[in-house]
Amino acid sequence: MSDEYVLTEDATRGQRRRKRRFSGCLPMLVFVVIAGVLIAAAANYVVRPWFEDLFGEAEDYPGPGKGQVMFVVDPGQTIKSMGDELEELGVVASSEAFVDAASSNDGATGIQAGSYVLKKEMKASDVVDVLVDPGNLAQDTVTIPEGLRVADVVDRIAEATDFKKKAIRAALADTAMLGLPDYARGNPEGYLFPATYVVTPQDTAATLVKGMVERWEQAAADLDLEAAAEEIGYTPHEVMTVAALVEAEGRGSDMPKIARVVYNRVENPGTAGQAGFLQIDATVDFALGRPLTVGLTQEERETAPGPYNTFTNKGLPPGPIGNPGEDAIRAALNPKNGDWYYYVTVNLRTGKTKFAESYEEFLQYQAELREYCDTQSRAC
Repeated sequence: MSDEYVLTEDATRGQRRRKRRFSGCLPMLVFVVIAGVLIAAAANYVVRPWFEDLFGEAEDYPGPGKGQVMFVVDPGQTIKSMGDELEELGVVASSEAFVDAASSNDGATGIQAGSYVLKKEMKASDVVDVLVDPGNLAQDTVTIPEGLRVADVVDRIAEATDFKKKAIRAALADTAMLGLPDYARGNPEGYLFPATYVVTPQDTAATLVKGMVERWEQAAADLDLEAAAEEIGYTPHEVMTVAALVEAEGRGSDMPKIARVVYNRVENPGTAGQAGFLQIDATVDFALGRPLTVGLTQEERETAPGPYNTFTNKGLPPGPIGNPGEDAIRAALNPKNGDWYYYVTVNLRTGKTKFAESYEEFLQYQAELREYCDTQSRAC
């Protein structure tokens, strides 16, 4: 628009009135709008691909992934929110890669709420493929506590799923399918990692127990088991055996000290007067095929059959006596420094354990345990 002054009939009074009228600016405004639309289109179809070529696509893993991650989709959760959570869990390399993969999959808008079993470091499109298939929705979970033995794992799986014990045992006997390390010597005891496992309609007894071994492999890799075992002068299998003893005998901050007791007895067999015998009660229970107990009789210690009885066989037992968790494995790899050769749990309710360097000190702690048992009116 332009402003123009014109004389009116009031001009004689020396007044001027401003009169507005449109000029040629409207066509210019229309041109600017059209140009903006064209520029935006060019940016979308020309500039954006150019930038993607220049800076690369969203970061993505090549797959297929490792380990096991349980991912829960909440009702009404957005694709972007899923991507953010998946990135945080280490399932996808970036939320952007997941969002891009979902936008290319027509089924992504129908992802159902529920639990899904995924892996760490998966290709984003593979994650989307899992989530869009309702057959991958988890139906059951199985929790394997630390220290549980293989026989008890079989019972736990059978109780929590529709899998029969015969099928579970057959799967455990197929060591090639399980993927056990060579040093396990075909025995899954100690290599079924304690955790909560999701069971989907597509799972079988074989895929479930194989997943437990794979979860152990992940923990072993995280702890650098083989290199760390070599550093302390033991084989990985020996470390797993010690870890199982530690899991059975200790808890929490006591675990590294119990590991040290085991190593001290193995490495200095005559120092504590045991002449090379570990003398650990939990191995007697394992040899007898029964749960952990307190108050073993001396006759049981002396007569329990087989190579796992550490009162009648010197050194470490031939393998783990249960399935240790990560804390126990870490303790076996990082024993605390000390000259302890004995330990006694003096309070069975709290688990308070005392460690002794001499036999005389050990006898004092045993007296404390007997006093506790007498006070609590229980057998020990």
